[in-house]
Amino acid sequence: MMCRTCIRMLISRMTLKVDQGVKGRLMRVLGVDPGSRITGFGVIEIDNGKLRYVTSGCIRMKDRALPARLKTIFDGMSEVIENAVPDFMAIEEVFVSRNARSALILGQARGAAISAGVSKGLAVGEYTALQIKKSVVGYGQADKTQVQHMVRTLLALDGIPQEDAADALACAICHSHTLEHNHRISKQQGVKTQP
Repeated sequence: MMCRTCIRMLISRMTLKVDQGVKGRLMRVLGVDPGSRITGFGVIEIDNGKLRYVTSGCIRMKDRALPARLKTIFDGMSEVIENAVPDFMAIEEVFVSRNARSALILGQARGAAISAGVSKGLAVGEYTALQIKKSVVGYGQADKTQVQHMVRTLLALDGIPQEDAADALACAICHSHTLEHNHRISKQQGVKTQP
């Protein structure tokens, strides 16, 4: 758990980046749905509060040893970051279920994706599945089909994105809502966001 001072510092850094994005080029958010077999990614742009689709897809791992799959995730995410040039990264937190081994493997996949983002200088936001679903669908227990439908609607997509890509886009949308919310709060409190 983060202390309040750390959270305030994180919010002020995010807000500073929002202000710079408004004055400069459009802001981009990379969302990641981590998995040890399939890792979904999705990139959106934020332009004056409007969301626009940039790209999405999946990094698929062949049946190999875990270290090789983790390298595939790291390399794949690094390539996505280099090509899409996002300003932020958002990733889903690990849901700890009854199977501790699966949770540990998923945590390692998540770590590989985060490492790729941090190595490229991205600030990383982390969200639970419940937070993402509430932000995008309005209901924390929404199913995959509902998430796909809302992602398609919010981003005005022609078709329904693949499940993992839709979850990643939903994560990016959730982070964009957090950035906007933090920006409004800092303006109301009169926090200066100039460098």
